[in-house]
Amino acid sequence: MTATLATAAHAPAREHAHHHAAHPRRIAFIGPRGDGAPLAARDFGSKAAQLWRMSALGLNVPPAFVLSTALCGADRAPRVVDRLVEEGIAYLEQATGRRFGDRRRPLLVSVRSGAEKSMPGMLETVLDVGATAETARGLMRLTGNPRLAFDCWRRFLEGYCEVVAGLPRGPFEAALKDLLAAEGAPDERSLDPDALERLAATYLDLARNRFGTDVPMAPERQLADAVEAVFRSWNAPKAQDYRRLNHLEGLTGTAVTVQAMVFGNAGARSGSGVAFSRDPATGARALYADMLFEAQGEDVVSGRRQPVGLTRLEARMPEVAAELTAGVAALEAAYGDVQDVEFTIEEGHLFFLQTRAAKRTPRAALKIAVDLVAEGARTPAEGLALLDGVDLGAVATSRFADTAEPVARGVAASPGTVAGRVAFDTPAARRLSEAGDPVILVRPDVATDDIAGLALAAGILTSVGGRTAHAAVVARQLGRVCIVGCAALVIDGDGRRARLDTAEVREGEWLSLDGEEGSVFLGRRDVVLERPETELAIVEGWRAAAGG
Repeated sequence: MTATLATAAHAPAREHAHHHAAHPRRIAFIGPRGDGAPLAARDFGSKAAQLWRMSALGLNVPPAFVLSTALCGADRAPRVVDRLVEEGIAYLEQATGRRFGDRRRPLLVSVRSGAEKSMPGMLETVLDVGATAETARGLMRLTGNPRLAFDCWRRFLEGYCEVVAGLPRGPFEAALKDLLAAEGAPDERSLDPDALERLAATYLDLARNRFGTDVPMAPERQLADAVEAVFRSWNAPKAQDYRRLNHLEGLTGTAVTVQAMVFGNAGARSGSGVAFSRDPATGARALYADMLFEAQGEDVVSGRRQPVGLTRLEARMPEVAAELTAGVAALEAAYGDVQDVEFTIEEGHLFFLQTRAAKRTPRAALKIAVDLVAEGARTPAEGLALLDGVDLGAVATSRFADTAEPVARGVAASPGTVAGRVAFDTPAARRLSEAGDPVILVRPDVATDDIAGLALAAGILTSVGGRTAHAAVVARQLGRVCIVGCAALVIDGDGRRARLDTAEVREGEWLSLDGEEGSVFLGRRDVVLERPETELAIVEGWRAAAGG
């Protein structure tokens, strides 16, 4: 793929005009000769609405089609969905010059969710749909990159087995771990094409022989199954918990966006990441980005791998870093609010895959609103609107009352200082919380499946993951102190204990977290709160002027 794959052209295609009239609320198109009018978030989800706008702003967006939220209900007719998907794939084939399921110029797609309001990490995604043993060889011929081809094939199998078939991740992770040991490779990025092809065969055998699941080899069946799995994820327990916690019960369903794949795993000049136009933890006016080279987007937001910051991108691809910085700034200017942007780099070409209003801590919300008004980007009335739902009476910075030497350090992902009793899973967090004590949820990584545990905890500590993983985003939104990527943390879940460097902590014992510095302390420390009086006085001035 090249940077010309997606364009900002939005003149409606004549060949699609009658489809728009026939299905006014069921399918929409983004990219070359896509829909001319903006997409309504209530009909096609916030993700697709913002994809359309990014493309209209001239940012490089891979072409996509979107199935409406109206199709998410119980009356969804498979034949109608199949017909719309067929129409959408024809559009993507025309836009990319590739064919879905082709053995020479194969088109692979991502299948992503998108409700009217953002629900980060709560709904499902399936990447690399259309990958088969045959199309992998076609992708190899097309790109000259056999490693990319077989990496996409094994990634699709992982995603299909976990998301679509609902199989447990553990056995597949164990198979990968065994292969890495046999190959003497530190991680999957070090596996050669032959090893990746063998891993894919192992996954197929695991699915079939251990779980009785046959992964379809027909790309059309794969796509139909992935679309259904994304619609079905609307009613998953974690999605229902998130809507309840965030008072989003009025949403009607998710849309499904099917988009041409761009490959962050295509080599050393490729990668994926997440960038915030300002620091969502403190509100500081600075680009806040995490990324992984040779990775797809799920590697970053899942929190399972340790990302790097913007400085590494600037060192390797300064022109891409400059383009990213300019694009994110343009999005903040267009929306008049802090943006959370997902991006992929394929062989030095930057693609924008998502933007949304950034989830932020209450402290950051206050500073951002005050700064946007001071910069002239918002009026005082709009600044007040940005603070709707923020309990300003509870906004404070915190610090420990005394000094101490940390036992370990990690990456500060959500600010604040907190002391609590250690819990290694949600049931333990619930038990300790019901006893009246604050809880520190300690995990290898925090998946969004842990939303109930996140809601119960006062703080979160993980051994891997980055500041922009979905779970860190949710922790910030909930106002929880969060430290990720603590390399000294080794958890023994069965023994209900963990090591922090040379120290040991057991479930129920006290830990203290400094989310400002990323520091971890043994025992219980006292916390001192300090209110941001200057910013609070400015907001009170807005209110007084509005009342006058």
